[in-house]
Amino acid sequence: MTGDSPTSVPTSVPDSAPAAGKNVLAVISPHVGGRSGGAGLATLFPKEARVTVVESADEDPAALREAHVVITGLAPVTARHLAAAPELELIQCASHGFDYVDLEAARARNIPVCTIGSSGAEKQNVAEQTFALMLALAKQLIPAHTALVDADWALPRLQRSITELSGKTLGVIGLGHIGQEVARRAVAFDMTVLYAGPRSVGPETEARLGGARHVGLDELLRASDYVTLHAPLNDTTRHLLDADRLALLRPTAFVVNTARGALIDQDALADALESGALAGAGIDVFDPEPPTPALRLLKAPNVVLSPHVAGVTRETLVRIALAAVQNVTGFLAGEPPRDVVS
Repeated sequence: MTGDSPTSVPTSVPDSAPAAGKNVLAVISPHVGGRSGGAGLATLFPKEARVTVVESADEDPAALREAHVVITGLAPVTARHLAAAPELELIQCASHGFDYVDLEAARARNIPVCTIGSSGAEKQNVAEQTFALMLALAKQLIPAHTALVDADWALPRLQRSITELSGKTLGVIGLGHIGQEVARRAVAFDMTVLYAGPRSVGPETEARLGGARHVGLDELLRASDYVTLHAPLNDTTRHLLDADRLALLRPTAFVVNTARGALIDQDALADALESGALAGAGIDVFDPEPPTPALRLLKAPNVVLSPHVAGVTRETLVRIALAAVQNVTGFLAGEPPRDVVS
């Protein structure tokens, strides 16, 4: 995902889209709103569209069989689901990510898979959450709060590890819409920005982001005080930060992940935290979600954890729903779909 300026998200969806006779299946995973969230989304469609809301694509076989469009909110859409949906024309992800859709199976059927990438619907809050985690780590907010609740004045102990963002180097892995919002905020904190990705965003965007510099991933890891991930999850990025790459980080460095849990080898990250090879981590995403109680990161030292809240503020959810529905209604009206990833 790249782009220098956001595409505006509408405040309403046009009523004129010819959705008559079209069946839309909204599959909204329970951990991101489920049936109630899907019901709100359904109200945005023109009344001519027939919208069925479920929490799993397996829940209503008849609705899946008759669906012309599937909107998925972090719910798996597998090859088996595609085989059971002979009328399917479009898969719309209500997110920037698309790792929960079987792209190969969709490609074999010539069914476009779309995200809401160019809408920028999630970028504000993901960037804010990234900095919330970074600041919590830098200022040791969690241990400070916990100590005070336990009547422990922890200042003498914590002051050795409290640090500043100013003057530090932030390494951004993936400088798309969200990564650029993070980098823009880093400039305001007087941080130096490095970024890694398949290509440069160009000198104009780099200048706007305080002289951000495109470097290789290994160089970024060696040079950064904070590393934040904003890359899509696919076969090439799964466990992008494995044990070998985590070992490139300085022991004073912090890792923040608000993208996808599987971008990091979670056991390797726990090893680095437990051994003191890494100063801390701020994690908003897990593999799987919700995480199991056995996940070692839940009890690792110097971590700040949040339950995938980076894209789900009240404001963000409205923008996501509007962007997804607008793309679907445009497609049903004969317009080419936007943000096609496969």
